Amino acid sequence: MSEFATREQAGCRKPELLIGAGSIEEIGRLANAGADAFYIGDDRFGMRLTGNIPQERIGEAIRFAHDKGAKAYVVCNGILHNEVLPELPDYLRLIADAGADAVVFGDPAVLIAMRQAGVKLPLHWNAEMTSTNYVTANYWVGKGATRVFLARELNMDEVAEIKRHVQAEVQVQVHGMTNIYHSKRTLLTNYWKHQGQSAQGERLDADRKLFLIEEERKDEKYPIYEDTNGTHVMSGDDMCMLESLHELIEAGIDSFRIEGLLKTLEYKETVVRCYRKAIDAYKADPGGYVFDEAWLEPIRELQDPDRELSFGFYYKEQVY
Repeated sequence: MSEFATREQAGCRKPELLIGAGSIEEIGRLANAGADAFYIGDDRFGMRLTGNIPQERIGEAIRFAHDKGAKAYVVCNGILHNEVLPELPDYLRLIADAGADAVVFGDPAVLIAMRQAGVKLPLHWNAEMTSTNYVTANYWVGKGATRVFLARELNMDEVAEIKRHVQAEVQVQVHGMTNIYHSKRTLLTNYWKHQGQSAQGERLDADRKLFLIEEERKDEKYPIYEDTNGTHVMSGDDMCMLESLHELIEAGIDSFRIEGLLKTLEYKETVVRCYRKAIDAYKADPGGYVFDEAWLEPIRELQDPDRELSFGFYYKEQVY
């Protein structure tokens, strides 16, 4: 059997285009740009959200996404500590009542909280870099997961192999930065305090424009920011799989995720439109599909010149 589906077979499936939204306004604008689904959440439970949608507005956000013809997945994939667990069942009951299309989880505590809340919701397993094989993925499918989000460190062959063996939908990232380091500690605040500087208010907002530079690789800048979940260091380039999107479609991938962290809304709208064009063009004529370089130009025009567009790990050997 071929590693990939034929183009005609792949054309029968139209993969989902997914992006994070940090506000109800973003849901509207990104839906108009062509997004099929959104991941949203409250940063008490979700990790590296593009914006915090508090509990009192999460139901409104879910319903608004549905009004726009899109799905809303609520992210609860944070590193959960004891103090937040009592709040989790009520939160899950709230989003279930609002019609959330799925819960994104990594910690089994979410499954236990769902049982405590007496609700059932589709489950999307997202364990960040540890989702690297189909046996572990199928373990979570056995616990109720209907979708698995694969590690960004996998190459194309590994992604295709997992898709062939996993008994659920498969989601991969196709665009944007990736996380390379996380600490629950407030490293930036601690640094500023060590320097005798204030780390409050406007200073914490400004930290999203900071970056690290290694002595050996001074031409690469790694964005670093701090939020309620700790400190995050991000990749020095932006993944961009637009040119090779057809390979992922032919591998049978079900959902393409665009990472919008630290990007402007204009940039995110542009990226969604470009990927929408490629997906729709493939769907319209799988056998005759040819990538059009013009689809990439709007992204290049807005791309930070200090951040290269790359294929991530898709064409590399796995490195840890």
